[in-house]
Amino acid sequence: MKFDAVLLAPRRAEMVAQGLWRDRTINDALEACLRACPDKIALSAYRVEAGDARRFTYAEMARMADRIAVGLARLGIGKNDVVACQLPNWWQFTLTYLACSRLGAVMNPLMPIFRAHELRFMLGHAETKLLIVPNRFRGFDFAQMARGLQDDVPSLAHVVVVDGEGQDGFEALLSGPEWEKTTGAREILTANRPTGDDVTQLLYTSGTTGRPKGVMHSANTIGANITAYAARLHLGAEDVVFMASPMAHQTGFMYGLMMPVMLQARAVLQDIWQAPRAVEIIRAESASFTMASTPFLTDLSQTVTASGLGVPSLKVFLCAGAPIPSTLVAAAQSALGAKIISAWGMTENGAVTTTCPEDDDERAVNTDGRPLPGVAVRIADAEGHELPVGEPGRLLVRACSNFGGYLHTPDLNATDAEGWFDTGDVARVDERGYLRITGRSKDVIIRGGENIPVVEIESLLYLHPAISAVAVVGYPDERLGERACAVVVPKEGQSLTLAGIVAFLKEKQVALQYIPERLEVVTSMPATPAGKIQKFRLREQLRRHVTEAAHG
Repeated sequence: MKFDAVLLAPRRAEMVAQGLWRDRTINDALEACLRACPDKIALSAYRVEAGDARRFTYAEMARMADRIAVGLARLGIGKNDVVACQLPNWWQFTLTYLACSRLGAVMNPLMPIFRAHELRFMLGHAETKLLIVPNRFRGFDFAQMARGLQDDVPSLAHVVVVDGEGQDGFEALLSGPEWEKTTGAREILTANRPTGDDVTQLLYTSGTTGRPKGVMHSANTIGANITAYAARLHLGAEDVVFMASPMAHQTGFMYGLMMPVMLQARAVLQDIWQAPRAVEIIRAESASFTMASTPFLTDLSQTVTASGLGVPSLKVFLCAGAPIPSTLVAAAQSALGAKIISAWGMTENGAVTTTCPEDDDERAVNTDGRPLPGVAVRIADAEGHELPVGEPGRLLVRACSNFGGYLHTPDLNATDAEGWFDTGDVARVDERGYLRITGRSKDVIIRGGENIPVVEIESLLYLHPAISAVAVVGYPDERLGERACAVVVPKEGQSLTLAGIVAFLKEKQVALQYIPERLEVVTSMPATPAGKIQKFRLREQLRRHVTEAAHG
């Protein structure tokens, strides 16, 4: 794969001069752990359905990473080849990334909720050589789906199945044989080590204006963010990082997979979110930090309150993805005893702003925090002129952690000659320098921290034989922040039901979390004189309907 991360080179000299890019890869971090704490537990991975847990010391983790790397090389994986990983928070996810980094291969994390419709495009666009999936997870046959995709993706030479019993099993191909002891293993493991500027991660955003975009990150862009983030939150080697947010999201990948290794700390993974099980794991592992979206915080607080089992080791819960209600902060502080931190960020740059542990609680409610070191934000009008304090406008970000660009689509990079990236969000900054996201110019719905690709879903619904016009819009939900509603105009003489819409999208192999959970049938759409649907009016109408229904 030829990567076109064109946004890295123009800012390298400045980033190095400021000490923000240190050319330190995850390989360097892991080797430092081997020197400092080889026998320390590095990783504990819990599987809820299987009821098991697997633990690795740093020495065991490095040895397994070497083994998997040689196994990958035997399958033809080398520098700049893309390895897609559609796994839950299992140890194989973490170890596969460490193995890819040994070879200079690039990992493409994929959410387990994706189905053939989403994967077909992503795997093809990335020219993916190898895909790793579970055999079955949450009742779905991933192995069958993955093998079926090989006919549609010419580059996809191998499918490797975790818990697979055949020749394509993860254990048979990668983690079972002691490949690290074979002849030539040392050369394989050292010949193509990546530099700080090589692409190390390819992560697809949920499409907001069409197809998903492949975000390219280097060790320097990710490392600069994690260093500043950990320093802001006073995290170090003594911390135990609990991660139930998917590692296929930037949240889980950066702060649950990479950060613990960089800090010589310990990571604790949970694959399926169940708050009672999370309480048990946090207590058993003495977890001190976690990061997740608002629903996780709600569930954890309610479970602790109901069960009476506290989590005294938990010092910080960083909550991102949606504004945090003041009542939730108060309830969470009381139930968990942890500091609630608010943050905002994107796949393209990781965390951009956070509140601080020293801040008053109200800042976590009323703001999304202030920029991390190495990050600058700017609020501009449509022409790019900077706006006064307190006035909302386009949010531009210039950061040491800004991505290297979108794969094969540099025309969409939305970054000007001075390095300012247009986030597509609307925000304001107060007199203290704290940011508040006030809206989104991008057509996206965030359901429980998961971006729903609105345009993709609308395009599929337009294929429905009974639909004349459709718009997918968000409506407020106390637990998830937002849910999706399909507003449709039926064709003459046709009728529509929510069950029918759901069945239609399932047939199209759409991820369940992307399917609208409400249907509004209308006779016409509010539109501009040019015929463009006015979604803001649909949102207003929908909010009224939801409010009226809630109050009887």
